[in-house]
Amino acid sequence: MSELIQLLEDKGLELNPEKNSILSDSSIKTQVIPLIHQRVLSVKGPDTEKFLQGQLTCDVAEVFSRGSALGAHCNIKGHMLSLFRLLKAGEEEVLLRMSQDIFDSAANNLKKYIVFSKAEASEVSDEISGLGITGPGAEALVEQFFGRAPSEDNGILPLSNGLVVRVPGNRFEIWMATAELCELLSKLPDEVSIGSTDAWVLSEIEAGIPDLREATQEAFIPQMTNFQALDGVSFKKGCYTGQEIVTRLQHRGQLKKPMYLIEVGGDKKPMAGDVITSPDKPNAGQVVISAPINGGRYKALAVIVKTLAEKGDLLLNGSEVELTDLPYELDPKLFEPK
Repeated sequence: MSELIQLLEDKGLELNPEKNSILSDSSIKTQVIPLIHQRVLSVKGPDTEKFLQGQLTCDVAEVFSRGSALGAHCNIKGHMLSLFRLLKAGEEEVLLRMSQDIFDSAANNLKKYIVFSKAEASEVSDEISGLGITGPGAEALVEQFFGRAPSEDNGILPLSNGLVVRVPGNRFEIWMATAELCELLSKLPDEVSIGSTDAWVLSEIEAGIPDLREATQEAFIPQMTNFQALDGVSFKKGCYTGQEIVTRLQHRGQLKKPMYLIEVGGDKKPMAGDVITSPDKPNAGQVVISAPINGGRYKALAVIVKTLAEKGDLLLNGSEVELTDLPYELDPKLFEPK
């Protein structure tokens, strides 16, 4: 990652003091965004699929077939300890890319269970780096770089030194050896610019894709972040940690707090874990992730009590909350008492 950071600084881009976020923004619509806010865990060995299948919410066999999926690692009560995108990197290797601020605890939690498996988990963030590509020219740029692009969400294009994955919202992620990624960044056409970390997070928000931060670890059951609508949970696979709670909610429970896409104004950016209030309940909801849009306004994903969301009159840091449409629909049966 240090080679990539050096390149970004050489290009005159402004980074935060921790050097894990690009602050410089761009008005050009098609953007390439180094994913320096993510870290990568490699799980590799003959038992990789078996081990991850017994720990994660998603169908890992499908990951090995299609190439990628969202997944979560839960505690025994079904609350998410970590959330990541799985990427098939080889016949016996999966990469888990996740928010840098939950990486250490997420990796340690997985390593507790890998001891008796023929697989190893190790960080590869220094060797492998990522680029997000978003905007109207995203697919054309991928085709220009690699000859073709994955045709379906969660599909990958394997490369000799990495992979390309198509993610919801007509966007792409490229993960490859850092040196080769830096070479790619030096070949950007004039109609493409390097964008900010907030721009990528905003594209995730607009696609309705949740993420975890340290402040929200163990705060949500997967369905509270609409994970079932994103194929992040399989209800057909075998046992995994927390499965009983997650499955019971799906088939015999009632989801009372789903995730919404919201807009809000204010003097400061909403942070993960910030509380949403209503006249009827001081803790009506909680911010998942947020990003600025313009004019002192922000978009965010937030888990909110459904009855209070429908009633309206919600506040976040003293500002009125506006509900907007998600890019997918939730099964209404989840909200029915059983």
